[in-house]
Amino acid sequence: MVIFPDSNIEELMDILIVDKKIQLLGKNIENSEATVVDAAGCYVVPGLIDMHVHLREPGQEYKEDIVTGTRAAAAGGFTSIACMPNTDPVVDSPEIVQFLMNKIKTSAKVKVYPIGSITKNLEGKQLSEMGLMFSSGAVAFSDDGKYVHNSEVMKNALLYSRTLGVPLISHSEDPFLVEDGEMNEGYYSTILGLKGIPAVAEEIAIARDILLARYYGPVHIAHVSTKNAVEMIRKAKQEGVPITAETAPHYFWFTDEDVKTYNTNFKMKPPLRTKEDKDALIEGLKDGTIDVIATDHAPHSIDEKLCEFRLAAFGIIGLETALSATITKLYYENNLPLPLIFQKLTCNPARILNLRSGTIIAGEYADITIIDINKVYTVSEKHFYSKSHNSPFLGIELKGKVVYTFVDGAMVFSKNKVH
Repeated sequence: MVIFPDSNIEELMDILIVDKKIQLLGKNIENSEATVVDAAGCYVVPGLIDMHVHLREPGQEYKEDIVTGTRAAAAGGFTSIACMPNTDPVVDSPEIVQFLMNKIKTSAKVKVYPIGSITKNLEGKQLSEMGLMFSSGAVAFSDDGKYVHNSEVMKNALLYSRTLGVPLISHSEDPFLVEDGEMNEGYYSTILGLKGIPAVAEEIAIARDILLARYYGPVHIAHVSTKNAVEMIRKAKQEGVPITAETAPHYFWFTDEDVKTYNTNFKMKPPLRTKEDKDALIEGLKDGTIDVIATDHAPHSIDEKLCEFRLAAFGIIGLETALSATITKLYYENNLPLPLIFQKLTCNPARILNLRSGTIIAGEYADITIIDINKVYTVSEKHFYSKSHNSPFLGIELKGKVVYTFVDGAMVFSKNKVH
């Protein structure tokens, strides 16, 4: 069964791939020279797109690199990923973008698109060389991990990105309210004795970004995690504000109650929120308020996670579990239709990033993922291709698994093996 998320259609058909591209779609296609991949009982969808990934290269290759990160992406069904700029050095110049583009050509298993920083060295003061980075291959701009607190700087960034026609991605958290917080501020932070990060830290920042977007240009809000944030974005969209938003599977799977074991794989930023927030995110995905499901794949070494909670690094991996977690929670438990779910993972991120992908159309490159949505498995670190294993899904039974991943018609993953 082929799913066309952009047109909300499911249809039983064959796909003929020739010279990297989809040549023909139809029923009972015959070609004596073709290698046949039997997808009976599976769903065939456009290759998944993750617009929020930390590959850690350059400078932090002990956590992840382009080779291991893209192998993890292929295993997770992702054919295109966009990598965030908070590396060492920061991706804030055309030279570093070009360095990444060269490494991607020789090392990547899937398509990788660099995201340039909004400001020099992520300091929030001086705009980076946005135009030159765009010319070198950057597809978006973000200071992810940090909030551009200076509204004048953010205004100018919005104007520049609007001129270039590329998205500006905001990590919307007020740093003065976040301070040294470790988890969501509330009942569980109190009883666990951990410093809280209030929901309002995210909501104040998003409110500012909405107001700026109304006047100066489109903004994309990363990793939305609170009910009020969803409501603000919904209202802004209804009023015609050019805003898009994403959330990650861990936010509609877990809550701050899960932190009670002090497991550092439940430590991320923004933090896990309440059940009310989690339910609001699912509703936001259902009604279109939230456009994209992205992983915020953030690998860390064992030493950075196997320590006291307050000392542990923020972030978790997600490329290899995102699809299964999404199908399990949204399709099986909350009855969201599959075409709607795959819009969030394919055509919507492609539209926001201006990529010619996310669809299955004759004449376009054959980026395709084949999924067995009935396959049940338990998440185990022994199956991870990522260099890091900091996942909150370890030991959890999920339903729905990638069987094949094709990039430009080439099989890069099949039956639990990256090629």
